[in-house]
Amino acid sequence: MKQDNTFEVTHADEEWRRLLTPEQYWIMRQHGTEAPGSCALDHEKRPGAFVCAGCGQRLFVSSKKFESGTGWPSFADPVEGAIESTDDRSHGMARMEVHCSRCGSHLGHVFPDGPPPTYLRYCINGVAMNFLPE
Repeated sequence: MKQDNTFEVTHADEEWRRLLTPEQYWIMRQHGTEAPGSCALDHEKRPGAFVCAGCGQRLFVSSKKFESGTGWPSFADPVEGAIESTDDRSHGMARMEVHCSRCGSHLGHVFPDGPPPTYLRYCINGVAMNFLPE
């Protein structure tokens, strides 16, 4: 997260609760994780963009999505400037958390086991995004 925790889009906690579903709030504002295989966006294959459910910022384009077999939507590369990351040492492991650079919402994690050329796998909670077809 940004050192001063300021983002272009901010809301009081009560407003986030009003804007998001209970599951989105738990994942995006409290760093939860949806159950694997529970989101239809894991199977989305149409051309288009995946945007933050909290603020609408474009996060990923469908051409960078790939089937990882994990049960979560996976991407090789985000839209430039759309994602920020922080160390996550919760649950007894070291991971890199990713969040929306515009509103700070938790999206998922990035792992070094993706396809070339980046070799990164952005493993994203589907309910943290909306899909906009081309």
